[in-house]
Amino acid sequence: MAKPSDELIQLYRAAVEAQTKATAEPYTKEGWAPWREAAATFQQAVTAEAEVTGEGRGKLEQAVKKVVLHPEPAED
Repeated sequence: MAKPSDELIQLYRAAVEAQTKATAEPYTKEGWAPWREAAATFQQAVTAEAEVTGEGRGKLEQAVKKVVLHPEPAED
């Protein structure tokens, strides 16, 4: 599986947080703008990192989402 950078992980976390805030309130264009911007920034970063590393773009995005949305349990 692809190894995403910490930057990609942080950008995706920011997009998820923006989504949570946006969907907690009734829809407004202004209210959803931060989510759209964060998602676009993340997508651009995935494309750029995939070009630099040679990783498949889809695999890289999938790896980021797995880390953020389905983290491995911490070992004690």
